[in-house]
Amino acid sequence: MSEQHRPLGQTPSQTVGPFFGYALPYPGGPEVRAPWQPDAVRVHGTVLDGAGEPIPDAIVEIWGADAAGLASTERGSLDRDQHAFTGFGRAAVDRDGHYSFTTIKPGAMRDGSAPYLLVTVFARGVLHHLFTRAYFGDEPEANAADPLLTRIDPDRRGTLVAEPDAASSYRFDVRLQGEGETVFLDYGTER
Repeated sequence: MSEQHRPLGQTPSQTVGPFFGYALPYPGGPEVRAPWQPDAVRVHGTVLDGAGEPIPDAIVEIWGADAAGLASTERGSLDRDQHAFTGFGRAAVDRDGHYSFTTIKPGAMRDGSAPYLLVTVFARGVLHHLFTRAYFGDEPEANAADPLLTRIDPDRRGTLVAEPDAASSYRFDVRLQGEGETVFLDYGTER
């Protein structure tokens, strides 16, 4: 078999930090919805390690449906159209481990599911990105009936809830391990 036609092997996983800044973040990445749009909400928080210390070199991605619970058919680009809504955003944390997005509060995507954002975390020492969800604390009835949330230990459900902290603003901290560790998902199951 010639060199040109040799199948490519799988590359190993690699942690993101601390040299990710030149390749992964992009202008407008955290602005899934322009902040001046009337339906824009802010979702922000801090990525913490097992000791509760901020991680200064993590990346957080979100994906969410629109307000009607529909997946966007818009195509994303590095020069975001301030009127389009793709549902996807990427933000690098600052030196204090803080990230922030503007997006739309999603509607429920399926019968019985509460509104949520899919959240992916890339961080130093984490070879495989971590998946979780951010539900909204001002949706108690929907959250109580959500099929995934009802399967999570009640003492840990709060780690999946973004709490309102101001008008149109929600705080969602992510703790990678230790006491208060965020529930991470593996193909829809609790870790």
